[in-house]
Amino acid sequence: MTPEILPVEHYDDQLDKKVRHLNVLMAPFNAPNIAIFRSPASHYRMRAEFRIWHDGDDLYHVIFDQQTHQRIRVNQFPAASTLINRLMPELIERIRQHSVLRRKLFQIDYLSTLSDQIVVTLLYHRQPDEEWKTAAMILRDALREAGFQLQLIGRANKTKICLDRDYVDEVLPVAGRHLIYRQVENSFTQPNASVNILMLEWALEVTKNSRGDLLELYCGNGNFSLALAPNFRRVLATEIAKPSVAAAQFNISVNQINNVQIIRMAAEEFTAAINGERVFKRLQGIELKSYECETIFVDPPRSGLDEATVKMVQGYARILYISCNPQTLFENLKVLSQTHEITRLALFDQFPYTHHMECGVLLERKAKA
Repeated sequence: MTPEILPVEHYDDQLDKKVRHLNVLMAPFNAPNIAIFRSPASHYRMRAEFRIWHDGDDLYHVIFDQQTHQRIRVNQFPAASTLINRLMPELIERIRQHSVLRRKLFQIDYLSTLSDQIVVTLLYHRQPDEEWKTAAMILRDALREAGFQLQLIGRANKTKICLDRDYVDEVLPVAGRHLIYRQVENSFTQPNASVNILMLEWALEVTKNSRGDLLELYCGNGNFSLALAPNFRRVLATEIAKPSVAAAQFNISVNQINNVQIIRMAAEEFTAAINGERVFKRLQGIELKSYECETIFVDPPRSGLDEATVKMVQGYARILYISCNPQTLFENLKVLSQTHEITRLALFDQFPYTHHMECGVLLERKAKA
């Protein structure tokens, strides 16, 4: 697959292959039929990163073939959002003409939104200085005059120059609501906004009529926390990354949601706290025992849940598990299936034309457990 051509005619075939693979993985757990959620066949990625190649007076975006390591020039990238594709030639042409902006530039990162906002980060092998800042402000203003709602950032080793702000505010239509999500540059965000909406609506549907409170681990900027809040009395969520916690607090406020509490803790720390193994100052003023959490939601990194967290998770009647790695999900389910059964299963095609899969599993405690 070349970067400027997507095999859209093979989209159904690649999705069917993922479905078959997931069916094989889930067979030992007597899983129900898979609910399949498709991605747009093109312009689905809201983030993109490109290396910059200098060739005499010319420079351009490139990517490298993972197998051959061959350098491939990229003028357009149909996997990325239409906004990124509109901006790429405009941005590179203006940088090409300015020696201060192009000198030692080695990478450009894009973070776009459905709300038509975009953050661009220019990465350098030298420290951006005042001369760079002046040139960058001219670039920013020119692109804004061209119609782009753009934030521009310069980065080098241990240096970050932010001309205005380092975030964009996304607006997602979710089950009849419009939720605002602050997304911070260089922090995790869901890469496929259209599929993210489908994930949120699926999670809402499978947790409707829930009782009690919700405990969420790995909440990020509150992506699921805000969407799921109407289904629960209260939501207690944990996240370790400071920028994500700050964004989550803003998102709670701007969406006027009053039943979500965010704690800055790693999942492993929270497990130790709730098991009474450690006391944390960050939990002062939060009465954990006042929460009646019958449901726990986890969206762990690719490594999955650690052994202690898996055991802690088994203590809840309902487990909602979003996984970006079916293999580690499979390993976790070996333990979770001892006490719980899978009642809902979904495949979200976050990453078309790759082997990566995003899965959703709802587990409910077995009667004898």
